[in-house]
Amino acid sequence: MTLLTTALAETPVVAILRSTSAARFPEVAETLCAEGIRAVEFTLTTPGVLDALREFSQDLPEGLTLGAGTVVTPRQAEQAVAAGARYLITPAFAADVVAEALRLGVPVLPGAVTPTEILSAWQEGATMVKVFPASFAGGPAYVRALRAPLPDVPLVPTGGISVEEAPAYLASGAQAVGMGSPLVGDACEGGDLDALRERAARLVASLAGARP
Repeated sequence: MTLLTTALAETPVVAILRSTSAARFPEVAETLCAEGIRAVEFTLTTPGVLDALREFSQDLPEGLTLGAGTVVTPRQAEQAVAAGARYLITPAFAADVVAEALRLGVPVLPGAVTPTEILSAWQEGATMVKVFPASFAGGPAYVRALRAPLPDVPLVPTGGISVEEAPAYLASGAQAVGMGSPLVGDACEGGDLDALRERAARLVASLAGARP
């Protein structure tokens, strides 16, 4: 069992941090961890994110596992892991990125939306498959439909999932959910951390017992 699977077994959420600057990522991640969220993703589209990964990974809060998201090339995968990422998430299925993650020995969650993409990612060695964009693809009903022919593929729907909708995704058979702005809000841009704490606490409480 990897650090990521342990984290998601405790709280089935990957919190996605994306902004115009990574300066506040550590503070936001610490706030989320304090409320029980154990997996946080720093997205590579954020300026300064590799430095933030490198610095924050040296003194992580207990129980938190840190990953890199929006990884689209093998080189980015290598850089992110060297900076301290312990899992990788991609927006789309790229076999070369999955192969690089396997070479580096870290879990990888490639993005996919169709059954063909999902099965291809799983057969290439994905740890779990990120169903993206989940809300636009059909929401919890779509995840439930995927689970029927692909019961062995752990699915992590991501994209447009609100705090209120998250339990329905778990009830539909998702392994976990990925959540960005509906959870994080404007916290990464200097927004209210107390509001973030409230959302995170409400989310964690709502997911207790949500899995079938």
